Amino acid sequence: MSATGHPDSPPALLYQRGGATEVDSRHALVLFSGGQDSTACLAWALDRYARVETVGFDYGQRHRVELDCRPRVLDALRVRYPQWGERLGGDHLLDLGVLGRISDTALTDARAIELQADGLPNTFVPGRNLLFLTLAAALATRRGASVLVGGMCETDYSGYPDCRDNTLKALQVALSLGLDAPMTVETPLMWLTKADTWALTERLGGAALVDLVVEETHTCYLGERTQRHAWGRGCGACPACALRRDGWGAWQASLQ
Repeated sequence: MSATGHPDSPPALLYQRGGATEVDSRHALVLFSGGQDSTACLAWALDRYARVETVGFDYGQRHRVELDCRPRVLDALRVRYPQWGERLGGDHLLDLGVLGRISDTALTDARAIELQADGLPNTFVPGRNLLFLTLAAALATRRGASVLVGGMCETDYSGYPDCRDNTLKALQVALSLGLDAPMTVETPLMWLTKADTWALTERLGGAALVDLVVEETHTCYLGERTQRHAWGRGCGACPACALRRDGWGAWQASLQ
């Protein structure tokens, strides 16, 4: 699917400081939640595409505070990276409240996070990425974009079936057929660990981008932002915080 998404390609060889050598003339739309992964994907897209826009979704998520992080991250990228700011276009926020109303999950209701009988964590919101990408494709068509960029990952993840590479390849085909125009779905983090994602962030934007991710992005499922850790803000105990914390630790260890 993605030129960067292949399990046999070592991440260290895929990304170089400063990123792409040529600018792709296509227009890209990044699924941007305000979290670590989507911020890394946004930087990746800004380094490659001539024009980049962003889209977020308000689906009644328990950690809705992530939506408040989005404009701060976008503003900081424009200020700290003028070369990216010139390519960064409009931001869109879509109301997807119906998804929250039909969901029965720990991401949309205040309940304990636990495994379900089917082996999936109850943080799985069925159909979320399918709806996100379908709506993003509709928006992209209106905005003249032909590339969708998402932070889905099959390496460090919770088993969500709509994050799988095969799911997204199939959706790419369906979107292109349904729109009667090529729609590319790029997933630059698909085969990266969280440590690799931290390393990619540094390679794309240096220490300033790492600092931005630490200070301004949000990952915690509980919406906790009062506790500050070396890797960012969050409760430090939920699965999302654990992945981010452990990835930070592994990346820091690799630098020694």
